[in-house]
Amino acid sequence: MSISLHHLTGEREMENVHLAVEEEDLYSGYNDYNPTFDSEELENDVGFQQAVRTSHGRRPPMTAKFPGTAIGARPLASSFGSRIPMASSMGRPMTGAVQDGAARPMTAVRAAGYTSSLTRGSNFDPLGQSKGPAPPLEAKNEDTPEEKIKILEKKVNDLIEESCMAQSMGALQLALEKAKEAGRKERALVRQREQSGNADHINLDLTYSVLLNLANQYANNEMYPEALNSYQVIVKNKMFSNAGRMKVNMANIYVKQKNYPKAIKFYRMALDQISNAHKEMRIKIMQNIGVVFVRMGQYSDAITSFEHIMSESPNIKTGFNLILCYYAIGDRDRMKKAFQKLISVPLGIDDEDKYIPSNDDTSSNMIIEAIKNDKLHQMERDLKVLAEKYIMTAAKLIAPAIENSFASGFDWCVDMVKSSQYVELANDLEINKAITYLRQKDFNQAVETLKTFEKKDSRVKSAAATNLSFLYFLEKDYDQADRYADLAMNADRYNPAALINKGNTVFVKQDYEKAAEFYKEALRNDSSCTEALYNLGLTYKKLNRLEEALDCFLKLHAILRNSAQVMYQLANLYELLEEPQQAIEWLMQVISVTPTDPQALAKLGELHDGEGDKSQAFQHYYESFRYFPSNIDVIEWLGAYYIETQFCEKAIQYFERATLIQPTQVKWQLMVASCYRRSGNYQKALETYKDIHRKFPENVECLRFLVRLCTDMGLKEVQEYATKLKKVEKMKEMREQRVKSGREGSARGRREGREGSAGSAGVSTPVLNSPKKASIMEVDGKAVSQTESKQLSPLLDSGRDSGHSSNSTKGERLSAKMRSLPGSNEPYEASSPKEIDASYVDPLGPQMERPKTGAKKRVEDDDFADEELGDDLLPE
Repeated sequence: MSISLHHLTGEREMENVHLAVEEEDLYSGYNDYNPTFDSEELENDVGFQQAVRTSHGRRPPMTAKFPGTAIGARPLASSFGSRIPMASSMGRPMTGAVQDGAARPMTAVRAAGYTSSLTRGSNFDPLGQSKGPAPPLEAKNEDTPEEKIKILEKKVNDLIEESCMAQSMGALQLALEKAKEAGRKERALVRQREQSGNADHINLDLTYSVLLNLANQYANNEMYPEALNSYQVIVKNKMFSNAGRMKVNMANIYVKQKNYPKAIKFYRMALDQISNAHKEMRIKIMQNIGVVFVRMGQYSDAITSFEHIMSESPNIKTGFNLILCYYAIGDRDRMKKAFQKLISVPLGIDDEDKYIPSNDDTSSNMIIEAIKNDKLHQMERDLKVLAEKYIMTAAKLIAPAIENSFASGFDWCVDMVKSSQYVELANDLEINKAITYLRQKDFNQAVETLKTFEKKDSRVKSAAATNLSFLYFLEKDYDQADRYADLAMNADRYNPAALINKGNTVFVKQDYEKAAEFYKEALRNDSSCTEALYNLGLTYKKLNRLEEALDCFLKLHAILRNSAQVMYQLANLYELLEEPQQAIEWLMQVISVTPTDPQALAKLGELHDGEGDKSQAFQHYYESFRYFPSNIDVIEWLGAYYIETQFCEKAIQYFERATLIQPTQVKWQLMVASCYRRSGNYQKALETYKDIHRKFPENVECLRFLVRLCTDMGLKEVQEYATKLKKVEKMKEMREQRVKSGREGSARGRREGREGSAGSAGVSTPVLNSPKKASIMEVDGKAVSQTESKQLSPLLDSGRDSGHSSNSTKGERLSAKMRSLPGSNEPYEASSPKEIDASYVDPLGPQMERPKTGAKKRVEDDDFADEELGDDLLPE
């Protein structure tokens, strides 16, 4: 019905076509009425009525198999001839209109929402929303062999990628597991293809990738036999293209196994299978061959390989290796030629002037700013730094060998460098020449060489002056050190090494505030300057600003994690802040870094002793003695510890060692004799006392114990020793009387001088130790003076004051038995009477109480590099 209507009304539609006039109104035509769409006049339409009455009009309407598609909207041609479309309301001929007598088929209008299958009374629904949601997409059938193969291939590729990512992150074991799993999946994939009859379509690239990745992961995990087997599978398979390159990897594994002959064999096999078109690859293989020959000691063969590379494609690394080979065989002339080749190797990098912006062109300046620090420019800088490093190393190596003296050799190298593209290295070579003089202990030549830079440009002048300041500082010529530090600062104010040297010269003059300012300025110029930070911490420590010093050393510890000096300074600061547990923890870290440091072990023992932990203190003191058996303080503590624990026999060996270290000190020998006596070996004690008397005939204590031992043992020598004892005591009293009178005369002279007597200055004798006020006490039933009784105790102390007020309470609790002998710097005959333990009654009686802290070691500034300044020397 609709098709006939469209066909029969075509002629009428053509009558209503509106032709465009020359001056067309843009807004015309909107109100025009097209009578074609007037349904009320259909009864009077002859053509329509004709169609209704004919059999054509009674045909059922054509509908599409699938509703909503363009097929249902496309009218079919009828026996009435070609279809003629209706004209549009704008007067444009519709698609399918007859043009020049030839009609073409109409196109579908279904896409616009119009359809001829709509019945009367149906709603206008161009989007088909009334039909509900679209049916779900048809799911893929994964059971087909093709789909299974595709899924398996994707799994294999994913496993290879995961293996490579794990290897890049350092998870080598995980990477190997992924590679093995990829190998298993790939073999299952091959079997599945063969079962489905697609064996001809096997993915060789995937197999190659799986085998190569597996071999690489074996090599990364140092499983070299398995890696070689995997590479061998690739090499033997003729279906893989470029498989011969894998022999390079196999040769690298043989190098790691130190199987050098086989490595060279495989390198040469790989070289034969790589065409000349891959020149860079061939050069790298030849370079590896030369390096292997060097490891084998075959320098002539290595030279052949390196010379071929330098003639074909010269590079810095090969040139340096060639110089090393010539140096190994001692060929002077060829060393010179190789050095000239090395400095003439083109680097292929742009000049730095390219990155200097011009003031005129803004756009070019923006480009230069963008590329100034990009990765390519960074790579160029790294290459230049590497080349300069190789040239400097080669010059320092061959300078002593190419001429009769290293100075003339350095001069030749400097002349060659000046005529090359590395002109700025000449000055650095001169500075290295001065440093070589320093290593040879020729300080005068080093100073003369460095002084030649005073008239050079500012950078070199600053470097040379910094080294000169350092040299004079080591020689304790602080005025010259200060002068050259100023010169270095004037040449380059931003040179942190010069500022540090200046701060050091001020530090030794004890101007700590000014030194701290220089160290702070050095840190502002270079925040990573560890020497400045260390010296600043020492300066704050001297200024008693302990919290600020602690902050400096904590920052330094974050930079230098394993520095024993930094950790010791932290321990010392915590000790000064009266936090012994923190100090012990830091000292334990010092021991973990330097387990054989005797001073740190002794300090740790002292801290544990102060905390009352005797067992830990003994352990650390004993370890300190093991590594350094000449520390008197440690020996004294260990001897006193064994006496306290009533193992006098073990204490003897420590006091005998102290006797060897300080043979002129009588107290150690008296301690040895006392230990023999306390352990019951009276005969050995008597012999020891006699030996002491022969060496020190005026020692009162020795004579007194000889008298008592001879009396107890009933020996005849008792009268002889008693006579000597009285004579020595009488001489001692006379000496003390002279000292007292001399002191009184000196005091009287000073009083007369203050009263105005011009010539009455008294001449005084050397003041020794005035005697204590004598009092009487009983020892073994005999009346002796308090002065005499103070010489009885054999257990002595060096008498050094630790200087720490925190230990005074402990000292009061100590028995004074370790304080009765003269100090280490006093002659025994001039020793003053000192305190003894008044509870001492009988030599063979109860054991005396051991001091609570023993022979406490003094905490001095020079105990553990406390005052070392971080002097700075330019790196080589």
